Amino acid sequence: MASQQFSVVLCHGSYHTPAPYQPLIDALTARGIDAYCPQRPSCDLSRLNVGDVHNPDFDREPPPGGYPTAEEDATEVGKLVDQLIAEGKSVLLAGHSSGGWVAAEAAQPARQAHVRAQAGHSGGIIGIFFIGAFIIPKGESVDSFFQPADGEPVAPPFVRFHKFGMDGLGIVVDAPRFFFNGVDDAAAQKWAATLTAAPIMTSPLTHDPYSTLPCAYLVLEQDCALPKGYQEGMVAMQSSKSKPFTIYRGPCGHSPHLSWTSGLVETIEEFRNGIA
Repeated sequence: MASQQFSVVLCHGSYHTPAPYQPLIDALTARGIDAYCPQRPSCDLSRLNVGDVHNPDFDREPPPGGYPTAEEDATEVGKLVDQLIAEGKSVLLAGHSSGGWVAAEAAQPARQAHVRAQAGHSGGIIGIFFIGAFIIPKGESVDSFFQPADGEPVAPPFVRFHKFGMDGLGIVVDAPRFFFNGVDDAAAQKWAATLTAAPIMTSPLTHDPYSTLPCAYLVLEQDCALPKGYQEGMVAMQSSKSKPFTIYRGPCGHSPHLSWTSGLVETIEEFRNGIA
């Protein structure tokens, strides 16, 4: 498969812009791989009614009609994927952190390469590569999957909610520790300054891509935001219901796109070559 006919579409994590993923985009491009990272609406300060995006007020009420949803994130990614498929591209979706849900939802059956091939069409999604990402079962949302069935809602230790609590916006606290461990201090501070805010993700996954597409999971062994035990548990749970994931391991924290860029590129290429 010629590299110019192959694209990687990255689905970034919550509280992010595409900025911290640019080193990975550049590294993939340098290897002749077309790569993109669209902005998720739910993490776009200009869509969150925070006033001046350069001095945001996270205590404001939600915008009219509510915050952008995870479903809208997947729709935004899907628009790009559709454009690439129309060009005859084979697409590998790569989801980081909560972007795992976005990648899974965007991988609708009509976009999958094997479905398109049966109808005589070229191009399509050839697989999903999860990077220390959430694996959410069909019918569940990120929120419903992680919250206890009974009792008070629990926020992760790296998130602080503002005036409206879990009905409002969360922001990241101590990002250098939780998100950017393994990145040098100056770079960690730089990338922490690019983080935004996000509402909780309540959209349910509408289909089961894990049973129909090749899936890989990169376990981040030094992740302080989503410890490797949680990562391994999600893989084991889903693999028992669908088909096994291809497992890779990275000696890095939550942001391998910054701290293990070359290794991540090589791992993506290895997976892609195995399903090409």
